[in-house]
Amino acid sequence: MLQVALAQVRVHARRFLAVGLAVMLGVAFLSATLMVGATTKASLGESIGASYARADLVVTAQDGGSVPAGVSADLASVPGVDAVHGLERAYAQLTTGSQDALAVLTTTATPRLETAVMTAGSYPSEAGHVALDEASAARLDVVPGDTVALDAAAPATSPGNALTVTGLTEPSADPSLSGTVQVLASPTVVRELNDGETVARNLQLALAPGADPAEVLTATSSAVDAVPEDGRAPLVVRTAAEQTVADIASFSNDSDVLTGVLLAFAAVAILVAGLVISNTFSVLVAQRTRELALLRCIGAERRQVRTAVLVEAAIVGLVSSVLGVLLATGLMAALVALARQTDYGSFAVLAVPVSAVAGGIAVGLLMTLLAALLPARAATRVAPLAALRPAEPPVAGSGSGRLRLVTGLVAVVAGGGLLLLGALSVALVPAVAGGAASFLGVMLLAPLFVPRSVAAVGRIARPLGVPGVLASLNAVRNPARTTASSAALMVGVTLVTMMMVGAQTSRTSFERELDQNYAVDLAVSGAGTASASPDAGGGAQPRLDGPTLLEVDGVRTAVELTPVMLTSAQDGAEVVYAVDPAELAGVLRSEGTVLTDGVVLAPQTWTRTDVTLEGGDGAATLPVTAVDAVYFQPLITTATAERLGGTPDGALSAYLAPTGEQPAEPVPAGASLADHLGTVFWLKLDDAADVAAVTDVQARIVDATGVSEYQVSGAALERVAYNQVIDVLLLIVTALLAVAVLIALIGVANTLSLSVLERRRENSLLRALGLTRGQLRGMLAVEAVLMAGVAALLGTCLGTLYGWLGAQSALGGMAPVSPAVPVGQIAAVLAVAVGAGLLASVLPARRAARLSPVAGLASD
Repeated sequence: MLQVALAQVRVHARRFLAVGLAVMLGVAFLSATLMVGATTKASLGESIGASYARADLVVTAQDGGSVPAGVSADLASVPGVDAVHGLERAYAQLTTGSQDALAVLTTTATPRLETAVMTAGSYPSEAGHVALDEASAARLDVVPGDTVALDAAAPATSPGNALTVTGLTEPSADPSLSGTVQVLASPTVVRELNDGETVARNLQLALAPGADPAEVLTATSSAVDAVPEDGRAPLVVRTAAEQTVADIASFSNDSDVLTGVLLAFAAVAILVAGLVISNTFSVLVAQRTRELALLRCIGAERRQVRTAVLVEAAIVGLVSSVLGVLLATGLMAALVALARQTDYGSFAVLAVPVSAVAGGIAVGLLMTLLAALLPARAATRVAPLAALRPAEPPVAGSGSGRLRLVTGLVAVVAGGGLLLLGALSVALVPAVAGGAASFLGVMLLAPLFVPRSVAAVGRIARPLGVPGVLASLNAVRNPARTTASSAALMVGVTLVTMMMVGAQTSRTSFERELDQNYAVDLAVSGAGTASASPDAGGGAQPRLDGPTLLEVDGVRTAVELTPVMLTSAQDGAEVVYAVDPAELAGVLRSEGTVLTDGVVLAPQTWTRTDVTLEGGDGAATLPVTAVDAVYFQPLITTATAERLGGTPDGALSAYLAPTGEQPAEPVPAGASLADHLGTVFWLKLDDAADVAAVTDVQARIVDATGVSEYQVSGAALERVAYNQVIDVLLLIVTALLAVAVLIALIGVANTLSLSVLERRRENSLLRALGLTRGQLRGMLAVEAVLMAGVAALLGTCLGTLYGWLGAQSALGGMAPVSPAVPVGQIAAVLAVAVGAGLLASVLPARRAARLSPVAGLASD
């Protein structure tokens, strides 16, 4: 029987092509996921462990604090220790006289333990010498021999502050040094920056040649244990490799969330691949009923037939799994090579763990065997003289059909209830568990509703004539096959749609919340003359005014808010702004908000009904009208401010005193709140402004007015930030789920291919009766569209429901959630599914059309 199985795989290799592709993609996804985790850890080890590259042992404090200064001398006397280096670091602002940058200074080590690699010049040999990493030196235009300073307030030539650059080093891969100037300096310079203290992050030990590492480790641990704790955390001795692992665990909080998420998507891909494989083997077994019956007639036992089918599955699964692992390795190698070309990924290294290879092959082989188990059992049930009809699928009246029906109903009811409970109680964990259980129930019940759905939709194809009628009948001729092919695609479409609906619902909920919290699209705050004048060192005063803002492309309306008064001390001494009510109405997002004379329009956080304002003509109490927005400056009309006398004398001094702010100079007499705080402009943007447009508007405002980016805020920018995060997550998740959809579409193509082989005589008879090649192709195309379209339609409905309830369970506690369906995106998913189904029919239809009626009607 082994020879029979090998002959089947060799002679009918094309029949197993779809199985192999499904297994290969599923295994590649799984192996790549495991490689991602291992590569991430290896890359972190390569970067975090860069500081210990020359050390044999590392001594650190258990709580991550510093190591006492005296420990270094104690460890130097341990037998077998050749050198000890205390790693000290300090932070400072480095200046070249024209440019400033944040620098991290690291102490030089003995040659045995020095990890910095010189690329030009020499190591620092004196207290006034330093070495810079070559990337930062190129950015700052510094070469060996130049002078730099560590205090930005003093020029580089000031006495006692000048440091000579003696050399350049390779940039370190240590992530704690990323984005800074890496400076190698003597311990004297570093300790001066640390207030004269010796603060060693760790002690690195190099062993003498020939020393026994185990004995030195034991002796070092004993010496460390003898150090008095004096209320500090105990010290720990590790090898350099062990310390790197400990740092990685601390860096990642000892968790691997990314790998867990990717494994979940890999599980989906494997599930879909299992459905495709099982369906394929079921059809293969049905096709070979005569052959299997003949084997039984000549003496083959049930066990031998079953073993032959499983051997075929094992061969296909093993070869495809190996190819999947190789594909994953190639993809990861390409990604690592790309990462190494970037500044932040230069330390990336490829890691292929044994689990990725052995686990991928084992899962692929096991998945194929399990998927082929039921078809193999079905093969043994064929009586030797049985007819060539394929076995009918289980019906509700049979024992297996009843079990499937009961189990599916229980899973749908129980899981749906748990999902609904999680959505109502805003609990994500029960919602996820309920969603998984209910979806499993839907898959178990799929044989009951998928064929009926395909048959119902198939009526639409009947006006196409004979090809349409035949396609609608053929699509449900074998309900089990139709269910398996459609269910595999339904899984992928459901998950893709769920993510799209969840993302759109989240985006709508966030936007609604932003609309309630922010009153306007953008707000631009300008510094007052007290902080922006050239005399105060603030540079040129920003050109912040209405005409300048209105000239910015994308800004429709701008209104100026001027700080004019303060509330009484009992009301918190808050600033109140004056604005023209007619101009205000043109920028507010809420049409129902109106500012009237004699009223303070305040944010919703103001719970009091009235407030006392300190005006130039005395105190006045005004009623408060709260708006829905949280980020909202208290407003009064310009006429009200003039009637109350505006800013009283000394208001600025009274405002600054409670805050503890001390002006560099006495507050000038008559200085107003606007002189210190500056005015605020509220802007309304064009309605058609999208994410890119809003970001461009912010950049143009900064360029036109001279204000900083942080001075431009508002709902539009917050919406951009949320949408960018949601879009990136949606793109990543959709790309991952696309693997499952691709595998499912392979299943559709495989079903059609095997259907063409199975209906060879029937198609030839239709050709003999007058069906043209074009009509035959159209029949198979309609059949593929029916299976793919119905699966996509059912998946869309399920995904919409799961996406809404999932968003409710995750976000219901933060904002009101109402379902939002991205009609355009879902229509695109349906179009892609139908188009892919149509594409999947091309090769099978071409094969069927090329067969002549005479050859097809010939006896097998």
